[in-house]
Order: sequence, then structure tokens, then C-alpha cells
Amino acid sequence: MSSGAVDEAETGLRARLVDVGVELVAQEGAQALTLREIARRAGVSHGAPRRYFPTHLELLSTIARRGFADLAERASAAVGDGSGSAREQLAALAGAYLEFARDSRGMYELMFRHDLLESGHLGLRDTSLPLFGGLVELVGAARPDADARLVAGALWANLHGVAQLWNWGSLQLATGVQDFAPLLRAVLDAHLGSGE
Repeated sequence: MSSGAVDEAETGLRARLVDVGVELVAQEGAQALTLREIARRAGVSHGAPRRYFPTHLELLSTIARRGFADLAERASAAVGDGSGSAREQLAALAGAYLEFARDSRGMYELMFRHDLLESGHLGLRDTSLPLFGGLVELVGAARPDADARLVAGALWANLHGVAQLWNWGSLQLATGVQDFAPLLRAVLDAHLGSGE
């Protein structure tokens, strides 16, 4: 086998391990992401992932990076061409964020694990921080009177709390709503002022 074929096979196995991890987190949640289980589902020896990912953290970071890329695509699609008002774009972005958290619960949980974000492995921060940067820009346009980074941070923390409590079923119990749209409007009003 030529060295090109070997490199391609190794790249293929590395990608397959990540694909299996993405599927596993979608089906069973972040707690199921062990090297042994990923290897078993990929059909390789339990030591094989170590060849491509020397630590469990590196594999988890690579899987989380896929989640951030997916969320970035959804956010970009939601905002569209940028022709809406800053508030409309923020509402679309926040809605995409909450939908992602609801529809991809395991990945969402994995993506916001402090140990992965703190690690900075494999450019994970390079994938996640532009999302926050986009939020800051839109908040700055919607609230030019405020410190956009602080308001964006508070808005993001509020959205994260809504996502977590929604996924646990707590907000539905507390508020009686079965759709997070009214909560999203309340969050935007709290951080941006009443709607246009």
C-alpha cells in the first residue's frame, strides 16, 4: 500500500471515529462518549482511537467542534443576508440557538463543558468565539447605548439558562407554555428593551 493510501486510510478512520462520536452523543448523550464505546461502534480495537486522539479530551473536543460548526451554520442561516433589523436578527439567532439546544441535547451539553472550552484543544475556541462575536455585533447595533459585550454576555447566559431549563422540562412546568417563543420574546425585551 502506498503512503498516500495509508494517509487516506488513517484520515478516514480518524473521521469515522469522530462521526461515530457525533452519532453516539446524539443518541445517548455526552456521558456515553468513552473511547472504548466509540472504538467498539467504529469496529476497531479499543486502543485504536489513541493513535489519532492521544487523550479522551482531544476526541471530545473534536466532536464538540462539529457541534459548534453545526450551530454556526444554523445561526448564519437564521440571520440570513443581514437585511433585517438588529433585533430581528437577534431574535432569529436566539431562536436558532434554542432550537439547536432542544434538538441536539447531547451535543449541546458536550459543547459547553468547561473542561473542553478551557482546554483550547484543536481550535475549539476558534470555532466557538465567532458565534459570540456575532452576538456582540448585533447587540451593539440594537443597543448602541450599552456595553455590547456585557449585554451580549448576559443575553447569552439567559438563553443558555432557558435552554437548560427547557430541556429539563422545568420552564414548561413553571410557566405553562409549551413553546419557547414567548420566553424568547421576554428575554429579548429584558436585554434590549421592549420590541420595535
